[in-house]
Amino acid sequence: MNRNKIKNNAISLFSGAGGMDVGFKNAGFDVLWANDADRDACDTYRENFGEHIVLGDINNLLNTLDKYKNIDCLFGGPPCQGFSVAGNMDPNDERSKLVMSYMEAVSIVKPKVFVMENVKALASLSKFSAVRENIIKKAHGMGYNTEMLILNSKDFGVPQSRERMFLIGFKNKKIDGSLNDNINKFKKESKTVKETIIHLGPAGSALNKKTVNAKISIASSPILRKSAYAGMLFNGQGRPINPYSHSSTLHASMGGNRTPIIDEDQLYNDEKSWVEEYHSHLINGGEPYPSTSAPSRLRRLTVDEAHLLQTFPKDFIFKGKQSSVFKQIGNAVPCSLAESVANLVNLILNGESSPSVIEKENLDLIF
Repeated sequence: MNRNKIKNNAISLFSGAGGMDVGFKNAGFDVLWANDADRDACDTYRENFGEHIVLGDINNLLNTLDKYKNIDCLFGGPPCQGFSVAGNMDPNDERSKLVMSYMEAVSIVKPKVFVMENVKALASLSKFSAVRENIIKKAHGMGYNTEMLILNSKDFGVPQSRERMFLIGFKNKKIDGSLNDNINKFKKESKTVKETIIHLGPAGSALNKKTVNAKISIASSPILRKSAYAGMLFNGQGRPINPYSHSSTLHASMGGNRTPIIDEDQLYNDEKSWVEEYHSHLINGGEPYPSTSAPSRLRRLTVDEAHLLQTFPKDFIFKGKQSSVFKQIGNAVPCSLAESVANLVNLILNGESSPSVIEKENLDLIF
């Protein structure tokens, strides 16, 4: 069976700019309805996908979802700031409660399958065990067989190391083998940062105009790690990126001194890394350089580069100010990762993994 011949319908919640939607669309899903509370993100979504996105709080829109009952798929990533190690990690954060709003939407729509994306911490930390149990209990009570996956985007064609949780629930279906086993069919090698962005040219050139003006200053009390691309060599939270490897996680706070740093001479001229040489100097007992001595070859990642590192299509159009665009990119699920998950879902929906119908009381819950 060729899954690309079958069109499954879906609705998208907490859609943002549409990173998951790009992936699900590429996998053969037709998104009929979408929602987000961010106006700029909705404008971006509308520009690239159409008028079916609705701006507003999902809690005020739940009563409109009845008409999509029994749709093939419901997917989305509720805001993660309350669970993220980069946030306050507070299960009582109002944004953390939106995972249950998502599950309420599942209870109304009753899709054949749902896919909830969030940060790894929600799946792995004991402090969030009660939240996980509540989600699974609700899914179980509605007849869903669930499995929770932790995936790194760099294993799925994304030039970025970004771990994310995906909770996938199939209604009254048990899968032959685990979803973790099945997702391996969609793994693919990722390009390096250099391979992904070098064609754009240096910051400020015709294809790479959306530059960041935040200055780079050297930390007076650097925090050292084994890798030159970890720790804290510079002021602010923007860490350097190794062009010959994957990017670190791109955060929604990019745009100022939290924007990652790249060495243009290393990237374009294959020169030795200034960051690695400075890191070696410090590791060997050298004193930190003056804060103002960062060379001009170091600069911030641009919007155009972040766009591609998140695997948005080259012709994807973002709306809003630069800070908003960075936020939209950082909040998005990398499109190629979403596509791999959507292909896995399609594989099972279309019967290619030979799922068997099971009784509700015999559901196996896998964490």
